[in-house]
Amino acid sequence: MGVIRFLKNWTLPIAMLAGVIAYFVYVNIPGLGFTRPFVNRAVDIIQPLLIFSMLFLTFCKVNLKDLHFCKWHLWLLLFQALSFIILAMILILLPHSGLRVVLEGAMICLICPTATAGAVITKKLGGNAGSLTTYTIFINLVTSLLVPALIPFVHPHPEMSAFNSFVLIIGKVFPLLLLPFVAAVLLRYIFPKLHAKISEYHELSFYLWAVALALAIAVTVKSIVHSEVSFYTELGLAVVSLVCCGLQFFIGRKIGRHYQDPISAGQSLGQKNTVLAIWMGYTFFTPITAIAGGFYSVWHNIVNSYQLYEARKKDEKMAH
Repeated sequence: MGVIRFLKNWTLPIAMLAGVIAYFVYVNIPGLGFTRPFVNRAVDIIQPLLIFSMLFLTFCKVNLKDLHFCKWHLWLLLFQALSFIILAMILILLPHSGLRVVLEGAMICLICPTATAGAVITKKLGGNAGSLTTYTIFINLVTSLLVPALIPFVHPHPEMSAFNSFVLIIGKVFPLLLLPFVAAVLLRYIFPKLHAKISEYHELSFYLWAVALALAIAVTVKSIVHSEVSFYTELGLAVVSLVCCGLQFFIGRKIGRHYQDPISAGQSLGQKNTVLAIWMGYTFFTPITAIAGGFYSVWHNIVNSYQLYEARKKDEKMAH
């Protein structure tokens, strides 16, 4: 039981470490070299499926009657949307900027929606999971609109028109971010018994997130190992992701404190669906840009691990 408790308490850092170790073990087994194209293809399929599954399980627990718009939702949405738009405008006006990759990394760190396991973490920290889930739905909608609208101009595809890029991106983003919610709502009303059964396993999303996180970290390590960009560019991505992480936790808590909900607002803005960020990075930008999402994953999980540790200490102190 002690081992199981340890694994539950430290799921996030264990998942990150597992991703790093798994990558280096796999690439250093000579006999598995021929499997790499198949593994790469499998990862391309598995990552979106995990993202969809995590969101679906999270939304199955949501009762539409419990969804309430809070004033802090609007401020956080404005922050994410405006920061993304401002960086996009800078890159559109300065297409040959030497900081392009770093700014693209900042873009995915800022627009990335709230983590699917955010409600679980928020509840453990004593926040309002319902408020966070409501915000998750709103920011998924905003992201699914802004990403297809701006990325074709920020990172144009040489063989595609802006409209074709828009259609391609929206075809990849909408199913991942909006269909899980639609599917969960339809299941609730069409097959209520099946919905009730699935809802019993909503915390499974936390552990699916751990698997997805390990896979995303492995993809990030691969990008770093095979990267041909300078060390300073990689360092820039690490720094900008750290700044984005600290800034969003700070701003989220600051705004949330004004509305007596600092934990929920802080987690809504700071805790990201980094699996999606990494996926957006290498799907719509470059594998190098995806490194920013990987670094963000490290930073926000360090913050979460520390917060959970402090919450456990507080609970143990109260128990005694």
